[in-house]
Amino acid sequence: MKFFLVFLLYAAALSVALGRRGLRSTVGGVPPMPEGRPTRILIVGATGGTGRQLVEQALERGHEVTALARHPSALRIEHPRLTVVQGDVLDYPSVETAVRGQDAVLSALGHKQFFRPTRILSEGTRNVLRAMDAHRVRRFVCETALGIGDSAGRMGLYYTFFVIPVILPFYFWDKTRQERLIAASGVDWVVVRPGVLTNGAKRGRYRHGRNIGSFLWTVRISRADVADFMLNQLSDNTYLRAAAGVCW
Repeated sequence: MKFFLVFLLYAAALSVALGRRGLRSTVGGVPPMPEGRPTRILIVGATGGTGRQLVEQALERGHEVTALARHPSALRIEHPRLTVVQGDVLDYPSVETAVRGQDAVLSALGHKQFFRPTRILSEGTRNVLRAMDAHRVRRFVCETALGIGDSAGRMGLYYTFFVIPVILPFYFWDKTRQERLIAASGVDWVVVRPGVLTNGAKRGRYRHGRNIGSFLWTVRISRADVADFMLNQLSDNTYLRAAAGVCW
């Protein structure tokens, strides 16, 4: 019983810390978008579930797509408007090569090194932002997660009191660093915080905004719908320089 109470206190304290360390943003006072929509886009994390959806849907929308991947063969998508650049997000020269000439960058960066401290998300994002600044690429749309910043606790009780504190504490802590780096940058950014990701089909209908999620129930959304929402942010100013939750 004592162990259970201590664990609950740890989980609650972690949720509070993730809330304080993550991004707390407001919507409004954004500059107008430049004329025209981004045509040439770079997708970081392209071989992951959301990243692959971003590539497929961006091509369907007519974009010229560049995908940065450590293992290009893992993408398994071929298209005349798709260029795959081999590189590591932690290697700045390869990131700079991929960013050069782009109109916008979308990041679905992730990894599976859950059980040890890591800065893959934050350092990789730092390299992307540095390259964007060097080449004057303005628009950056980045996937993080509900459960941090002003969405702390909104993944539902199961994630707040089990999954995040037991399996994902280091992963989510690095996401807070990632969000703060984005917010401190000079680019036109949008942070997208999905609920629990599924491999379901794209519905095209989902909830989004600042108060999305549930403190009680696990909220979900397909990677296909997350990709759809992220691509919409390339030409929508609603959440410019803000974090938007998204779930069904």
